[in-house]
Amino acid sequence: MGEPEVTRFLSYLATDRRVAASTQNQALAALLYLYREVLDQPVGLLDGVIRAKRPARRPTVLSRDEVARVVGVMAGPARLIALLLYGSGLRLMEACTLRVKDVDLDRLELVIRHGKGGRDRLTMLPASLTGEVAEQVRRVGLLHRREIAAGRGFVALPDALARQMPSAQRQLRWQWLFPATRAYRDDATGRHLRHHLHESVVQRAVTEAARAAGVNKRVTCHTFRHSFATHLLEAGYDIRTVQELLGHRSVETTMIYTHVLNRGGRGVRSPADAILGVPGETPSPQENPIDPTRPMLTGAVRIARNRMLEGQHASTQWHNDLRR
Repeated sequence: MGEPEVTRFLSYLATDRRVAASTQNQALAALLYLYREVLDQPVGLLDGVIRAKRPARRPTVLSRDEVARVVGVMAGPARLIALLLYGSGLRLMEACTLRVKDVDLDRLELVIRHGKGGRDRLTMLPASLTGEVAEQVRRVGLLHRREIAAGRGFVALPDALARQMPSAQRQLRWQWLFPATRAYRDDATGRHLRHHLHESVVQRAVTEAARAAGVNKRVTCHTFRHSFATHLLEAGYDIRTVQELLGHRSVETTMIYTHVLNRGGRGVRSPADAILGVPGETPSPQENPIDPTRPMLTGAVRIARNRMLEGQHASTQWHNDLRR
C-alpha cells in the first residue's frame, strides 16, 4: 500500500471513526515512521487527507480558595512544584528541569531554560516561597556532597556542554533543583547520574490532592498555570506582561484567558444582576432593582430635536449604559 491507501485510512479516521485530532496525528506519525524508517519507502505529501477538527476548549481555572485547598493536602517536593506552577506560571517540565543556578533568591527570579519552542525567559519567584526554595537548595547541596564523597555526583548536561566543560557535571550549580530519589547508570560512560524528579510523580500527587480536597473539576498540573494567568488578569495586570511571564510567542495565545475571567460570559455584566442585585454588593443608583409599585411608561416619549443623534436618544445615561 502507498500514498492513496494511507490518505484514505487517515481520512477514514476523521470522517467515520470521528477520532480526536491528536489521535489522527498520532496515527500519521506512526505511519510516517513505518514507511520512512522501516520500509524505506517515503509516502509523499498526503495532501488529500481530511483532517480531524481540533475543538476550541476553554481552560479549567481554579479559584484562589480551590488552589489553597489542593495545595494544602500536598506534601514534599510535589507540593513545592505545584506552588511554583501556580505562583510563577511554569509548565510542569519547566519546573521539573529547574537547576540550582536557575534560581535567584535575591532578585526573586527564575530563569527558564529551553522552554517551549526552545526559548529562554525570566519569570517571578514568589516571595512567599523563598524560604521553601532556599531549603530545597540546601537539601540538594547535602545530597550532592554525599554523592561526591561516594564518587558519584554527575548530572546530565544540555547539548555538547559535557564535552566542552567536563567538570560542570559535578558542580552544584548544575544539579537539578528537584532530583530523583534514585540514580541510574549511564551505559555510554558507565557513570552514575541522577535524573530530575519524574513528572508523573507530580501529576499523580496533584490528581490525588484534588480528589482529597473535594474539588469537582478536572485538575491537572497545567490547571495551576491557567489559574496563574487568569488571576493576574483579574488583578488588573497588563496582558502583555502576562504574555511575557507565560512565555507565549503571540499575545493571541494569552487572549484565551480573557474569556475565562470571573465576570460572566465575555466579561459582560448580566442585566439580571442589575435587576436582582448581587449578594454582598451595594447596587449603584442606575442598578437599583425595579420597583413594582412604580408605574411603567406607556405610549411614545417626546424627545427634543437637539437631543437626537442619528435616530438614537443621546442622553448621558444611554452612553453610560453602553459603556457599562
